[in-house]
Amino acid sequence: MAIDTVMWSKLVTGMTLAFHVIFATLGVGVPLMIAIAEFIGIRKKDPHYTLMAKRWARGFIISVAVGVVTGTAISLQLALVWPNFMKMAGNVIALPLFLEVFAFFFEAIFLGIYMYTWDRFKNPYIHWLLTIPIVLGACMSAVFITTVNGFMNQPGGFVMEAGQFTAVDPVQAMMNTATFSKVFHVLSSAYLTGAALLAGIAAFTMLRKGVSAYHKKALNLMMALVLLFGLLNSLAGDVSAKFLAEHQPEKLAAAEWHFKTESGADLILMGWLNAEHEILGALHLPKLLSFLAFGDFNAEVIGLEEFPQDEWPPLLVHYLFDLMVGVGFALLVISLLYFLFVFWKKRNALNNWMLRIIALSAPLAFLGIELGWFYAEIGRQPWIIRGYMRVEEAATTSPSIRILFFVFLLLYIVLGTMCVVVLRRLFNNNPPEVEMEKWMKEKRNQSIEKGESTR
Repeated sequence: MAIDTVMWSKLVTGMTLAFHVIFATLGVGVPLMIAIAEFIGIRKKDPHYTLMAKRWARGFIISVAVGVVTGTAISLQLALVWPNFMKMAGNVIALPLFLEVFAFFFEAIFLGIYMYTWDRFKNPYIHWLLTIPIVLGACMSAVFITTVNGFMNQPGGFVMEAGQFTAVDPVQAMMNTATFSKVFHVLSSAYLTGAALLAGIAAFTMLRKGVSAYHKKALNLMMALVLLFGLLNSLAGDVSAKFLAEHQPEKLAAAEWHFKTESGADLILMGWLNAEHEILGALHLPKLLSFLAFGDFNAEVIGLEEFPQDEWPPLLVHYLFDLMVGVGFALLVISLLYFLFVFWKKRNALNNWMLRIIALSAPLAFLGIELGWFYAEIGRQPWIIRGYMRVEEAATTSPSIRILFFVFLLLYIVLGTMCVVVLRRLFNNNPPEVEMEKWMKEKRNQSIEKGESTR
């Protein structure tokens, strides 16, 4: 069966978002980990933590470079793939898109200064202070772009006249009702994923090369942050569920296969549907959906029956939602288990099977990010601007979209391969123990030279 231009448009953008979200998440999550490690290193006078910050920052630079390319691809695709969307909403989302670019440049400027001023300040806290605008720039970049997604889910800040948005208030459009819950979820999941990635790298290295002081400290620090942001991400998920129950009930109903409006609604885990939309093989948790949606076990939850069937989101979002929640819960359990072993002296927290689980938590965290974004985007279907423009109305009608798909696919294969190769060469032949020895030797030589120059 031939694929129409609407489906090709979805495939192009879906592929780009799936690839870009990896680097966007790193761009938000890793700077905070760098800042925390350097601060602890200065505070404790422990060079291991300072070395963590130096090494993580070098890897972060590579991810930023790839993220710039994929972010530019998204901007290009908005005009090429979704021209009718930009024609209608371009004047509404122009401000947050500009602010997102400004936040990125703000971050990039201070990142450059940060990278080239190691050991240049007598007071090391001055160098650490440079991480603050980097963290803020990364955070605000995520905030501004998330407001665009929030607008697509909860459009506002305009008057609709003759099929066009007029009297536009871009600030009100940015501060839509979806903004808080979405920003909270995006930031908490990015920080959780950044910590899980760095913990996973430390665990994987210890499995291959044995336990070292550097990797043990990195693992302890990152697992503590996995626990912290795992708890915050769970809270963000709860806030998001309550937002959906109030403002996008059809999206929540599709995620939970909740077809009939009822009080005391059950939470449904996994299972499958037959042709009559009967749920088979699922686990039903009595009244838990009502509690999660409204904080009341007997609250009424709106079902899909209240909406025209052509406005239902694809029901496969149920699996995306369940798996996303499952990943978040798994990361939290892994971090709790790790610290249980740390404090339970009879168990070794660094045993091989625990390290394997932690190493697997890194790709698991990225899987959760992918599932979350696919749920967010597919769960809004059939709308690109909820209630105002459907996806098929926004997509290009040009047959060249097929060629564009393969052009971008080739681009992402090249970028992904180059990123992996560069990162491997950057760290494989430069273990932290060797780098630590070189760094300490340089500092000793600098101290000797300063001593001789003052005589």
